[in-house]
Amino acid sequence: MSKALLYALVAAAGNVLGALAVTRKAVRELRVIELLVAFGAGFMLSVAIVELLPAALSRSGAIAPALVLAGYLAVHLTQHTVTPHFHFGEETHPVSSVAGTSALVGLLLHTFFDGVAIASAFHVRAELGVMVFIAIFLHKLPEGVTISSLMLAGGRTGGRAVGAAALLGVATLIGVVLTDELGFLVQHGLALSAGVTIYVAASNLVPEFQGKKGWQLPAAFFTGALVFFLTKTFLDGVS
Repeated sequence: MSKALLYALVAAAGNVLGALAVTRKAVRELRVIELLVAFGAGFMLSVAIVELLPAALSRSGAIAPALVLAGYLAVHLTQHTVTPHFHFGEETHPVSSVAGTSALVGLLLHTFFDGVAIASAFHVRAELGVMVFIAIFLHKLPEGVTISSLMLAGGRTGGRAVGAAALLGVATLIGVVLTDELGFLVQHGLALSAGVTIYVAASNLVPEFQGKKGWQLPAAFFTGALVFFLTKTFLDGVS
């Protein structure tokens, strides 16, 4: 098993853990995951801008900006244009069963590129792969919360809710495998993933907490950015 696939397997487990927090009504764990949304947004945005974009420009050259934009637009299309009801975090209102299914379809593309991002980053250097893994794992938990709560709100069973989250994890593993096999993704997967990552951090995660009162969520966001720089400094120092 490749190192990228091993890390992706751990990240995929985050989807299931998030779903279990919902199906088992783990209130304290859900509060922690809410803080992780803000923390993960800060960490992800930092990884995308400081690490992924420069690496993507180096690997993809002149077409890198277009690929970054394509990744960004693709996620918006699947999550907020095709999908009628989607937001990160726990769904607490009844929705139609179609809403859960369409959200699952929308998230599958996103989680596929989670795998592409991990594999592409490890192709550049191991330290980048680790940082991308951390960023992805942090938002895997709220992904699991999102899809499982939508499934439950649409009348699905707890088992199906967890199963939907597991499918997201499988999509991530497929992303790793295909990146290792397809030359296009080896060369340009990082640029596409940068666009996806920027979208998830800035357009999915940040809006989930920026309107809420209190200091904890903003503090978690800025702490996420700070921890990224500390992690980068540490990994650069030991490499």
